[in-house]
Amino acid sequence: MSQPITASLIKELRERTGVGMGKCKEALEEAKGDMDLAISNLRKAGMASAVKKEGRTTNEGLIGTAATPSAVAIAEVNAETDFVVQNDRFKEFVANIANEVAATQPASLEAFLAQKYSKDHGLTVDQYRATIVQTIGENIQIRRLTVLPKAADKSLGVYSHLGGKIITFVEITGSNGEETLAKDIAMHVAAAAPEYLNSEAVPSNILAQEKDILKEQMKGKPENMIEKILEGKIKAFYDANCLVNQKYIRDDSQTITDLVNKRAKETGKPLKITAFLRWSVGQ
Repeated sequence: MSQPITASLIKELRERTGVGMGKCKEALEEAKGDMDLAISNLRKAGMASAVKKEGRTTNEGLIGTAATPSAVAIAEVNAETDFVVQNDRFKEFVANIANEVAATQPASLEAFLAQKYSKDHGLTVDQYRATIVQTIGENIQIRRLTVLPKAADKSLGVYSHLGGKIITFVEITGSNGEETLAKDIAMHVAAAAPEYLNSEAVPSNILAQEKDILKEQMKGKPENMIEKILEGKIKAFYDANCLVNQKYIRDDSQTITDLVNKRAKETGKPLKITAFLRWSVGQ
């Protein structure tokens, strides 16, 4: 079923691809409003190269973090306006929620909302949220949460960017004394926005789609050249989108893998990045 071609949809495609508004409108019309198909068609035509995963965020809010000896917690809380997000009462609520998640380590958002709030056992967490809604006078929702367990052989790094609008996390396995390195790489994640940890983590359908787009762009070239060019293009895709392949933002003479391997050699420990995440408000 086709989707209406609205000005906001055209604007989002423009922001994600850098292509002019007129061409974005044409691409959306051809794709019947399907954003992913429109992007794919623009790329096949060679009009879009680097494509942002998202357009502008549609929700206001903050992402809070908290830690206990056994885990790190991350929780996103949304509000209707940035004015409320800057309110001290809202910021306090976000901090309380993050601390509650870290302390109780709920299995899911639904379970968390239904459990008793530790500072007032007469309320569930969701009822506590409702009291904040009444106080502030604006709809507030706990959108998502995650609990990241600590371990004796792991170092966790968390970085907050733009006052909690973006939160990143990196896990390094092999030692529990590399928090500084993990946080440095988390800072890199905030800036470079990798999609995947490594090439093995790229879904097969995404890789197949990328190859299809690249082959379309190479139409007309000699067959014996296409495979070699394709190999180089896929490597460039990995270098741009996989964390361990990316150039380190503080020193582009080395990749993230180089950075970790250098530290592993210094410490004599088998260090390896085993997980990361990057949350932005409204993502």
